[in-house]
Amino acid sequence: MGDESEWMKLPADQKCEHKIWKARLHGYEEVLKIFPKICDEKSPEWGKYLGLIKKFVTDSNAVAQLKGLEAALAYIENAHVASRTAGEVVSGVVSKVFNQPKARAKELGVEICLMYIEIEKADAVQEELLKGLDNKNPKITLACVETIRKSLSEFGPKIVTLKPVVKVLPKLFESREKAIRDEAKLLAIELYRWIRDAVRPALQNINSVQLKELEEEWTKLPASAPKQSRFLRSQQDLKAKHEQQQLKEAAGGDEADGAGGGGGDDDDDTPVVDPYEHMEAVEILSKLPKDFYDKIEAKKWQERKEALDALEALVKNPKIESGDFGELVRALNKVVGKDSNVMLVTLAAKCTAGLASGLRTKFGTYAGHVVPTILEKFKEKKPQVVQALQEAIDAAFLSTTLQNLSESVLSVMDNKNPSIKQQVSLFLARSFRRCTAATLPKSLLKPFCAALLKHVNDSAPEVRDAAFEALGTAMKVLGERAITPFLADLEKLKADRIKECADKVELAGGKTGGGGGGAAAAVKEKPPPKAPAAAPKKAPAAAPAKKGKPAAGGGAKKSVSKKAEAKETVETELSPEVCEEKAAAVLPASCLQMLDSANWKERLSSMEEFHKAVERMEPSEMPCQALVRMLAKKPGWKETNFQVMGLKLQVVATVAQRGSFSKTSALAVLEALVEKVSDAKCGAKAKDAMSNIAEACSLPWTAEQAVSMAFVQKNPKIQAETLSWLSNAIKEFGFAGINVKSFINNVKTALGASNPAVRTAAVSLLGVMFLYMGAALRMFFEDEKAALLSQIDSEFEKMKGQSAPAPIRGSKTSAGGSAGGGLEEEEEGEQEGGAGDVVDLIPRTDISDKITSEMVSKIGDKNWKIRKEGLDEVAAVISEAKFIKPNLGDLPLALKGRLSDSNKILVMQSLTILQQIAKAMGPALKQHIKSVGITIITVLADSKNTVRASALTTLNAWVEQTGVKEWLEGEELAEELKRENPFLRQELLGWLAEKLPTLRSAPSDLALLLPHLYTCLEDRNADVRRKAQEALPTFMMHLGFDKMNKAAGKLKPASKDQVLGMLEKARTLMPAKPAAPAKAAPAPKPASGSSKPPPPQVEPEAPEPKKVKSGSGDKTKNVAGKKAAGKAAVEEDKSGPLYILVPNGKEQRIKDEKALKVLKWNFLAPRDEYIEQLKVQMTPCVAKWLLEELFHSDFQRHIKAIGAMIERLKEEQEATVSCLDLILKWFTLRFFDTNTSVLMKAMEYLKLLFTALSNMDYHLSDHEATGFIPYLMLKVGEPKDVVRKDVRAIMGMLCKVYPSSKLFPFLMDGTKSKNSKQRAECLEELGSLISSFGMNVCGQAGNKSLKDIAVHIGDRDTSVRNAALNAVVTAYNACGEQVYKLIGNLSEKDMSMLEERIKRSSKAPPVAKPAVEKGRRTSIRRPVQEEAPKPSVPEPQPPPLAPIGEFQLDPAQFEDDLGEVALPDLVQHNLNDLLEPIQVPEPKLRPLPTHYEDPQSSTDSTVNFVITQVASTDLNTSIQALSQLDEVLRREGKVEVMAGHVDQFLIVVLMQLRRLSSHMADEQKPRHDVFRLYSCILGTMLSLMAVEPVREASMTVLKDLTHALISLMLDPRVNKEDEGTPLIRSVHLLLGHLLQKADPTNMLSALIAELKEVIGANSGSSDFADMVMKCHWRLIKFLPEKIDQIKLDRILLDIHNVMKAFPRSKLSQLKSDMPQRTIKTLLHSLCRLVGPRILDHMTLIENKKESELETYLKKVTNDKDGTHLKKGKSNEVLDEIFKKIVSTENSKEGLNKLLLYKKKYPNTDLSGYLKKLPASLQGLVERVLKSLNTDQEEKCQSQRPTSVSTQPTTVGPPKPLQAVTNPSTSASLPTPAYSIADARQRLQIMKRRYGKEDTTPADVKSAEEERPPLQALASKPAVSSSMELLQSKLSQLQEARQQSRREATTTTSPPTLTSATDAPAPTSTAPPNRPNLSDLKMRLERIKANKI
Repeated sequence: MGDESEWMKLPADQKCEHKIWKARLHGYEEVLKIFPKICDEKSPEWGKYLGLIKKFVTDSNAVAQLKGLEAALAYIENAHVASRTAGEVVSGVVSKVFNQPKARAKELGVEICLMYIEIEKADAVQEELLKGLDNKNPKITLACVETIRKSLSEFGPKIVTLKPVVKVLPKLFESREKAIRDEAKLLAIELYRWIRDAVRPALQNINSVQLKELEEEWTKLPASAPKQSRFLRSQQDLKAKHEQQQLKEAAGGDEADGAGGGGGDDDDDTPVVDPYEHMEAVEILSKLPKDFYDKIEAKKWQERKEALDALEALVKNPKIESGDFGELVRALNKVVGKDSNVMLVTLAAKCTAGLASGLRTKFGTYAGHVVPTILEKFKEKKPQVVQALQEAIDAAFLSTTLQNLSESVLSVMDNKNPSIKQQVSLFLARSFRRCTAATLPKSLLKPFCAALLKHVNDSAPEVRDAAFEALGTAMKVLGERAITPFLADLEKLKADRIKECADKVELAGGKTGGGGGGAAAAVKEKPPPKAPAAAPKKAPAAAPAKKGKPAAGGGAKKSVSKKAEAKETVETELSPEVCEEKAAAVLPASCLQMLDSANWKERLSSMEEFHKAVERMEPSEMPCQALVRMLAKKPGWKETNFQVMGLKLQVVATVAQRGSFSKTSALAVLEALVEKVSDAKCGAKAKDAMSNIAEACSLPWTAEQAVSMAFVQKNPKIQAETLSWLSNAIKEFGFAGINVKSFINNVKTALGASNPAVRTAAVSLLGVMFLYMGAALRMFFEDEKAALLSQIDSEFEKMKGQSAPAPIRGSKTSAGGSAGGGLEEEEEGEQEGGAGDVVDLIPRTDISDKITSEMVSKIGDKNWKIRKEGLDEVAAVISEAKFIKPNLGDLPLALKGRLSDSNKILVMQSLTILQQIAKAMGPALKQHIKSVGITIITVLADSKNTVRASALTTLNAWVEQTGVKEWLEGEELAEELKRENPFLRQELLGWLAEKLPTLRSAPSDLALLLPHLYTCLEDRNADVRRKAQEALPTFMMHLGFDKMNKAAGKLKPASKDQVLGMLEKARTLMPAKPAAPAKAAPAPKPASGSSKPPPPQVEPEAPEPKKVKSGSGDKTKNVAGKKAAGKAAVEEDKSGPLYILVPNGKEQRIKDEKALKVLKWNFLAPRDEYIEQLKVQMTPCVAKWLLEELFHSDFQRHIKAIGAMIERLKEEQEATVSCLDLILKWFTLRFFDTNTSVLMKAMEYLKLLFTALSNMDYHLSDHEATGFIPYLMLKVGEPKDVVRKDVRAIMGMLCKVYPSSKLFPFLMDGTKSKNSKQRAECLEELGSLISSFGMNVCGQAGNKSLKDIAVHIGDRDTSVRNAALNAVVTAYNACGEQVYKLIGNLSEKDMSMLEERIKRSSKAPPVAKPAVEKGRRTSIRRPVQEEAPKPSVPEPQPPPLAPIGEFQLDPAQFEDDLGEVALPDLVQHNLNDLLEPIQVPEPKLRPLPTHYEDPQSSTDSTVNFVITQVASTDLNTSIQALSQLDEVLRREGKVEVMAGHVDQFLIVVLMQLRRLSSHMADEQKPRHDVFRLYSCILGTMLSLMAVEPVREASMTVLKDLTHALISLMLDPRVNKEDEGTPLIRSVHLLLGHLLQKADPTNMLSALIAELKEVIGANSGSSDFADMVMKCHWRLIKFLPEKIDQIKLDRILLDIHNVMKAFPRSKLSQLKSDMPQRTIKTLLHSLCRLVGPRILDHMTLIENKKESELETYLKKVTNDKDGTHLKKGKSNEVLDEIFKKIVSTENSKEGLNKLLLYKKKYPNTDLSGYLKKLPASLQGLVERVLKSLNTDQEEKCQSQRPTSVSTQPTTVGPPKPLQAVTNPSTSASLPTPAYSIADARQRLQIMKRRYGKEDTTPADVKSAEEERPPLQALASKPAVSSSMELLQSKLSQLQEARQQSRREATTTTSPPTLTSATDAPAPTSTAPPNRPNLSDLKMRLERIKANKI
C-alpha cells in the first residue's frame, strides 16, 4: 500500500511511464478523461505526452495495453502534434498489437492506423503496414492486409497509394496461411471495385483456381463506382457534400437524375488507374538474337521473318524498359518502307506497334521518324497490312503530340493516292478523338481544316467520308464555334454532313466534347429554367448521348452569330438618291442646300452644321454610307478651301468612330483620303480619318486597300505618306491579322521606287514590321541591291533590343467578338497572325532526297575522317538549301549518334549542323525535339567547356524556333537531370533558371524534375548546388509553393529540413509570371446608349510605345483621354517610395554571398549573369517603375532614374541604407558605361550619398565596400579631368564612412593598373593617407606596401614617379630612417632621386597641420610639406624654461603637480554589458582598426565603438566616451577589456591632441569645454598608465604621443590660459608615468627616434630638444631596473641609425653638444650594465665593421681584439675538433688541431668541452694544453730583454715600458705612486663590474689577461690603473716561475745548454712557491672561463 500511495500522488504523465503496471493503467485512465477536455488542439499540454504514445501502444501488460490503446486513439484524434508520432506508433501497433489474441486490441490498432490516415499521414501508415506484410508472424501479416483493405475501402485510391499494394498482392496469394489468402482475396476484390481491370495484369500468374474465384466475385460487384466514405481533415467540404447526398438519397430518390449527375461527378473524381504503372519493365535489347541486325537485312525473306518473329515475341511484353532503340527502329522502319514482302511489312508494323505501346512516351523520340514512313505505306490496299499500319501509327501517336507530327501529316495530305488521303484523314479522326479541348492545339486547326476541306471535295467517296469524320470529330472536341469559321465557304449540305458526323462521334472515355451534340440536343429539347449564355464545354459523362441537331446549343450558336455580325457589317451600295434621302432625314435642310454652294463661306458654314449634327446623332440612327457619300457632292473631294476640306475629313473620322461603319462606306471615301494624306494642311486629319476607319473595319483590310490605292497614284508623296501612316497604325493597332505576303510585295515595290522619300518610308515600315516579325523578315529581301540591303540592316539594327509596343487601339469587330466569349480564340488568333504567318510564306526545300543512304552510312563509319566527310556533305546540303522542310529522312538519328562521338571535333561539327538545321527549318523543328533535341542536352555532360558552350548555343538555337514548353513535356528532361554528372546538372539547371521565367505556363511534366532538383540541392559539387538554388524560384513560379513543399515531404528527414528552408527562401525570390501578350483594346463609345461601357482593363506590362511622327494627326478624344489616364496612372505609381524596406534583406544577401549561393560581385567586365542577379536581388527592394528604368537599355532612362534617386535621397535615407549594397553595385555597372552624361550624374549622386551617410554616422560594411571601391578605382584614372575630380572628392568622403586602413589595400591594388593616370592618382591618395593617419594605416603589410610604392619611383611616367616619391617622403616623415629598410633595395638612380626629394622636403618651411574634421579628412590629399611633423619651430617661440639640473626632467615638479592635477568629472554610465566576464586573449599587437564596423554583441566591438567615439569632433561625445573608458580602467579586474586596444586608444587621443589648434581657433567652442576635454584625455591616460595593458603601446604610437605631449606643454596658447597651468602639470605627471610604465624597449626606441628628428631639424638648443633629452636622462635613471626587459638588439640598431645619419663630423657642427653627450651617456650606461656582452647584441646591424657604434663599444669595453665577435664562429670549430678527439681514429689529428687553435686563440675557455670528455681523455688533453702553456711562457721569457730580468722586482707599481727599454728617458716620465689601498679599491670595482665576489689574487691575473698588449699602451701616457697593477703582479709570478725552472735545469741539464737567461735571479724576487703558482693558475683559468 505504501508503494501505491506513492504513485497515486504522481501527475498523470509520470504515471503513464511508471514501472508498476497498475500505475500505468491508472495513468491511462486519467489521460483518457483529460484528452477530450482539452479544447485547444494546440495546447502545450499535448507536448507532455509526445514521447509517450508509443509506450501507450506497446505496454507489456495486456490489461494496461488495452487502456493505453484507447488513450493513444484519443490523443491522435485531438492533438495537433500527433502526426509527428505516426511512424513510431504505427510500427509499435504492427509489432505489439496485431499479434495480440484479444480482438479488441486489434480493433483499436486498426482504428489508430485509420485515424493517422485521417490526419494526413497515409504514407507513413502504409509504409509500416507494407513492412508488416513481411513479418514471420502470420497474425501480424493478416492484420496488416485487413487494415490496408479497410483503409482503401474507406478512403479510396486518392489517399491510399495502390501501386505498392498491387505489387505485393500476388505474394499474398502464395501464403501458406489460408486466412491470409482469404484476406488477400478480399483485398483484390476491393481493388477491383476501385480500379477495375487495371488490377488484372498483376494477378495473371496466380493460381488458376484463385483467379477463377476472383473472376466470379468480380462479376458480382455493382457496376456503379464506389465512393469515399471517410475523409481527411482537409476534405471536410467533401464530407459535407457526401452527407448531403446521403440525405437526398434517404429522402426517397426524388432527385434521381441529379444523383446520377452527381455520380458522374464522382466518377470524374475517381482516379483513372493505368495498369501500365503497376507492371514491371522488361529489358529486351539484350535478349535480341546476336545476329538480329544481320538477318533483318538478309536477302532471303525467311531470315528476315525469323528475326522479326524473335522481336515480336519480345515486344509483346506490356512494359518495356527504356534504352537506345534507334538502331532497332531504323531497321523496322526500313522493312516497313522498302520491303516488298507484305507479310514482313505487316510483321514489322506489329513490332513497331508493340514497341511503341511498351515504351509509351519514351517512344516519342522515334515517332517522328516512323510516322512519315507509315503514312507513305498506306498506299497498300491489303486489309491486314493497313490494319497493322493503323495500329503502329496509333501507338506512335500516343507517345508524342499531334503538333510534333503535324508537319509529316500535312505533307502527305496532298498526295495523289486516295488510299493515303483516306488513311491520313482517318488517322486524324482517331487522333482528334483522343484529344480534349485543352490538348488539341487550336493553332493546328487552320492547316488541318484547310487540308481536310480539300478532301471533302475529293472525287473519291472514301476520301470524302474520312474527311467528314475527321472534321466532325474536331467539331465534337472543340465545339461548333471553333470549326464553323473554317466552313464558311462550304456547301450547306456538306456542312450538315460534318455536323451529323460530330453527333455520331464518341470520344475517349465516353465523354462529349466542347460542343457535343448530345449535350446540345438535350439542352435544346429540354431547356433549363434560365438559358445559359453559352453551352458548357464539357457535359457530364453520365448524360446519355442523344441524336439531334449537331454541335453547340442555342447559347453558343447565338454567340457565334453575334460575333459574325460584329465581325463585318455587310451593307449594299446605295444609289445617290437614296443617300440624299437618308441624309435629309438626319441633317438640317440648310446644310444640304449649301453643300454645293459656290461661296466657300457658305460651304464652310454648311460643313460646320454637318459636323455638329453628326456629333449629336445616335450611333444606331446614323446612316454612315449616306453621310459620307454626301460629302462627295460637288465640289466634293476636289474642294480647294482647306478649312472646308478639314471639316469634311473630321466628319468622316467622326462617322467612322461613332457609327456602324461598313467596308462599303469605307470604300466610298478611302480613295479620297489616300489622295489627301500628302496635303500639307489636311494630311494629318486624313490620316486620323483613316485610323478611325481601320478601327471600324479592321486595320488589315484598311491597310491593304489604302496601300494598293496609294501605289496606283503617280504622286510619290502620297505613297510615302501612306506608308508612314501605316507604320504608325501598326504601332497603334498591333500586327494581328496583317496580310504579310501582300505587304511584302508592296514594300518591295516601294523599295524599287525612284523617289528616295518612298524608299525611306518603306524602310521605316520594314523597321516597324521587324518588331513583330523578327529577323525572319530579312529573308524576303536577300535579292535586293547591296546599298538598299545595307539600309534595311541599319534600320533593323536600330530596332534590335526593342519590343513591339502594346496596342492602344483596336478594331470594334474584335471587341464584339470578345463579348461573345471567344477570348481564347482571339488571343490565339493574334498569336497566329502577323509574325506567325511569315513562316508559312518562306519557300522551303525538301532535302530528304539529297540525304542519301551513302551519306548517312558515312556519318556512321568507323573511320573518323569518313565520318567528318559525311558531316561536311550534310552541312553543304543545308547551306545550299537555306530553308528546308522538316522531312530529313535518316539524318536525325545519324546526327544523334555523332553527338556521343569520341572525337570531340566531330561532336562540335554535329552541333554546328544542328544549329544550321534549326535556322533553316524554323518552327517545324518541333517534331525532331524528342529524336535529336534531347540528345543535345546529353552533350552538356561533357567535361570540356568548349563542347558544353557549343551544346548550349545549339540548344538555345532550337528553343528559339520551338519554344520551351515542348522540351518540358515528357520524362526525357527528368531522366537527363537524374544523371549524376555535375557538368550536365549545373548547365541544365542554369538553362532552366534562364528559360522558365519567360513562360506564362509550364506543362505538368515539370513536376517530374522536382525529385532530381532536390537531389541537386545537396550535390557534392558547389556549382550544382548553386545552380539548383537559383532554379528553385523559377520552378516555384509555375508549380507553386504548396506542390513543391508536398514533394519535399517525401525526402529523408535530414534532407527535408534543409530543402524546406531553401523553399522558404525561394518563396521570397519567386519572379512574377510574364504578362499576357498585349491585345488591341477598342476605344469605348461614350455616346452609345445601348452598349455598356467595357470593364476597366489593366494595361499589360510593356515598354512605352514610341512617339508617333509628326503628321499622324490629332487623336480622337477617346484615345487622348485613354492616353492621359494611362499617363496619370504612371505618374501616380512614381509618387510612391523608391525603395522598399525588406527586413534583414541586406543580412540575408551577405549570408548568401558568403555561402556562395549567389555570384560574388567580382568581375573584370560585367557579364549578363551578374546584371540579371542584381536585377533579381533589387526586385523586392525597389519600386517597379524604377527597376525598369535602372535596367533599361536606353541611357536616358538611367539619367532619369538617378535624378529621381537624388530627389528622394533625403526623404528615404533609411530605405536607401537598407539596400545600399545593391545601389552601389548598380553604380559599379555605370562605371563601365562610356556615356559621360550618365557617369557625371552617377558621380553627383554618389557625392550626395556619401555626404548623407557621413552625416548619419553610417559606416560601410566590408560587403558594401568590396562591391564598390574596386570599381571606383577604375575611374581614378579616367581621362576626363571632371570625372577624376569627382572621384577624388568621393575618395575623400569614403574616409568618413570606411576605415582608412581598409581603404589602403584597395589603393595598393590600383597602383598595379596599366593606366598611368590611375597609378599616379592612387599613389597620391596613398601618400595623403599616410600623411593623415601615419604608418599605421598600412596595416600589417606596411613593409611590403612601402616596397611596392617605392617600385614606382622608377616608372617611365613622370606623374607616377613624382607621386611615388611624394608618398615615400611622407612615410619618411612619419617613421624616419627606418623607411630605407622598409622600401628595400632600389637602383642607384632611384635612390638618389629619393634622397634628393627627402633633402628638399626637409629644407621646406614647415606648415602647421590642418585640423582633421570628424576624425577623418575632408580630402585625403595634402601637400608633402604638411606631412612631416616639425616640432622644432613652434609658433611663436615660448619663453625658455629654466633648467633645474643638467639633463633632468625636474622630478620635484612632477611630485608637486601630483596632488594638484584636476581630473575631469566623469559621467557615470552603466557598463554592465561592457564588463561582462569574457575570455580575454593574450595581449597582442595588431593593426589598428580605425573604424567600427557592424557592431556585434561582443566586448571587442563595444570597446571599438567607444574608442571611435573618442575621436568625435563633438566635444561632449568625446568626453562621454572618455568617461566610460576611465571607469573601465579604474574598476579592478575589468581592465583586461583594453587588451589589444591600447594603440587604438592612443591614436585617437593623438588625433584629439592634434586638433588643439582648430579647437583653440574656433571661437564658437568655449575654452572651458576644450580644456575640459583635454583634462579628461590626460586623466584617462593616467588611469591607463596604472594598468598592465599600457605595455602594449607600440613604438610609433609612443613616439607620436611623446611628441604631442611635449608640444602641448610648450604651446604658448595653453600657457596663456588660466586653466593651462594645471593642464601642463598633468602632462608632466603623465610623461613621468609613461617613461616608467610603458614597454622600456618601445619607449627608449621612441625617444631615440624623436632625438634623431631633433638633431635633423638642427634645433638642439630649442626647448623642445631640451625636453626630449630630459626624457632621455629620466629614462636612463630607470635603466638598472629595466635592463633585463630591454631588447638591446633593437636599441643598438636605432642608435646605429642615428650615428649613421649623423656621424661625428656632423654632430660636432651642432650648436649644442647635448645630443651627442646624451647618446654617449646612454651607451656608457648600457655598457656599464651589460658589460662586454653588449657586443653580442649587434645582430640587426648590417656591415658592423663600418659602424661607428661597434668601434665605440669596443673602446668602452676594452675589447679590441674582437673576442666576443669570434665566439660564435669558434664554437663551431671547437665542436668539430672535440668530435675528432673523442673518435679513436682521428684523436691524434684532433689534438694537433686543438693545439693549433689554442695557439691562435690563447684566451679561449675550454672548460666546458673538457667536462664532456671521458676521464682518461680529459687528463690527456689537459696535459697537452699544459705543455703548450709552458712552451709559450718560455718563448715569451726568451724574447724579453735582459734588462728586465736584471732589474729588481718590487711590489710597487711597475714602470712604463719606455722606462724599461730606454733608460735615458725614464727620468722625464712621471711615475705615479700607487698605494696598496688604491689597488684594492680598484680591484673591488672591477669585481663588482664583472660580478666576481672572490678576492683571491687570481682575480688580479684574470684582469691582467684582459689588458691590451703593452705595445698598445706604450703609445699612451702612463695612467695608473688596476690593469697596470695586475701586469706587475703577473710579471712577479712569471719571474719566480722562471727562476725555479732555471734551478731545476741547472741540476739536470748539461752545462752546454746554459744561456744568458740562466743567470741567478736577484735575491729581491719573491721566493718560488710552486703550490701557490699552480693554485693561481687554476683560478686564473676559472676567471677566464667565467668571463667568456
